[in-house]
Amino acid sequence: MKVAVAGCCHGALDKMYETLELLQRRHNVWPDLLLCCGDFQAVRNEADLRCMAVPAKYRHMQTFYRYYSGEKKAPVLTVFIGGNHEASNHLQELPYGGWVAPNIYYLGYAGVVRFRGVRIGGISGIFKSHDYRKGHFECPPYNQQTIRSAYHVRNIEVFKLKQLKHPIDIFMSHDWPRSIYHYGNKKQLLKMKSFFRQEVESNTLGSPAASELLQHLKPTYWFSAHLHVKFAAFMQHEANSKEELPKATKFLALDKCLPHRDFLQQIIDVEHDPNAGDSLEYDAEWIAVLKATNSLVNVTQSSWNMPEKNGLYAKWDYSATEEAIKEVLEELNHDLKIPCNFTLTAACYDPSKPQKNTEPVHTINPQTTEFCAQFGLTDINDRIQQAKEEASGRGEYEEEEEEEMDSTGSAEEPSEYNTDNSGLSSFNPDEIMLDEEGGDEDLSTCSVDPSPDHPPDFSTSFSDIRIMPDSMAVSSDDAMDSNNEELEKSGGSKQVEEKSSTERPLKRIGGDENGNSGIKKIKRRNQAIYAAEDDDKTD
Repeated sequence: MKVAVAGCCHGALDKMYETLELLQRRHNVWPDLLLCCGDFQAVRNEADLRCMAVPAKYRHMQTFYRYYSGEKKAPVLTVFIGGNHEASNHLQELPYGGWVAPNIYYLGYAGVVRFRGVRIGGISGIFKSHDYRKGHFECPPYNQQTIRSAYHVRNIEVFKLKQLKHPIDIFMSHDWPRSIYHYGNKKQLLKMKSFFRQEVESNTLGSPAASELLQHLKPTYWFSAHLHVKFAAFMQHEANSKEELPKATKFLALDKCLPHRDFLQQIIDVEHDPNAGDSLEYDAEWIAVLKATNSLVNVTQSSWNMPEKNGLYAKWDYSATEEAIKEVLEELNHDLKIPCNFTLTAACYDPSKPQKNTEPVHTINPQTTEFCAQFGLTDINDRIQQAKEEASGRGEYEEEEEEEMDSTGSAEEPSEYNTDNSGLSSFNPDEIMLDEEGGDEDLSTCSVDPSPDHPPDFSTSFSDIRIMPDSMAVSSDDAMDSNNEELEKSGGSKQVEEKSSTERPLKRIGGDENGNSGIKKIKRRNQAIYAAEDDDKTD
């Protein structure tokens, strides 16, 4: 079957699906499944926009609400994970996954499903070490810290995924697995994104948690987005035993998806079960793992480690036995079809009746309630609500909330990973300035709708249908074999680029208008996501 993969679509669903239709007209190709690797932005209304971690001037309604309301329906089954620019309150309703609109399925904080016999897994969010060992404690209305920590990956999700024993065909993460750049064309990557050089050379670019999962799961395909550059790699895994067959992963990072460009980044042909139905299905092993790890659910800010074989835990193996998997199948009467039980849980945006002052509320989604009741799992949102009510009764919640609002950020906590990164420490013009709420820049968009008169350019990103460009599958030493002269040239060009970057006006935090006592902060941005003009300049 044909699987289309897209990067960050940023809520522009109309553009994405129109591009698929154009692809069908021009190439007579139609995918059976569409995968999106985060920053999907399932924004239903103005309250959802307030829960999205982007500056206010970038909060645009886009077109998801039309699919949520039923005005439109996705023309192809769409499965997506969360990124770091999402309507977190909406996705939080579905921690175990569920339908955000008819024919559009969210995988949850982490999840595994099947479609036509193909096993698809994913993990939402990005890695930040200071939140990694915490529970999912956030709930709307968010404050300045929790609106960000809500999308940070937690160790319990990684632990659950590491319990899987059966092969994964496709896996998705928003940020890249750390070190994956050593298995592709580093030289070309650094030529396109020279500001990655410091992180690449120090091996701190990407998520260490995703890298751990890549080494454990060894999926056939791994797709990521986040860094807004297309990059392919081929990773050959070492066998754990003589009996294990060699495995390899084809990695592809997707570029950003702009309204005037080709949203479709890749189509791959995936072997499938011709006898399987066309419905999205639960994965029995994943359900068994969820049941086995249910006692580990944490909804507090307390940091804790997952069980491991170090003599401190009575149990550390939570993988599913064949008997446990069989029990799940029996519970479902061997019918693994995911019910089409999408439910509206919030008012839908009405362009004729704007509700700009609507406040987000913490909602328990009936899909999650049904899922938890069916499999005997903890409803995370219900647990959070209970904890909130108990704390409020003791007069603790308000004090805790006030302390968070006064804080400049959570303190660094000990972690099994020694480097906190997922965003980039160096100046990256392709990252959003999260803290900026004002600004005088004119960010008028310059988009061109896919149409017979203005078709997207397929020549650079879709010249043909293929699995993986061979030119990108190179040795890990590819970027290091240049001579000193070349390195000096690249260093020189980097200095020019950095100088150009630092000449941009920097927002001053605190201090007077002359900046005598203020502190300069270089902030990450990607104005190009929302402003095509800025993209053309930065690229």
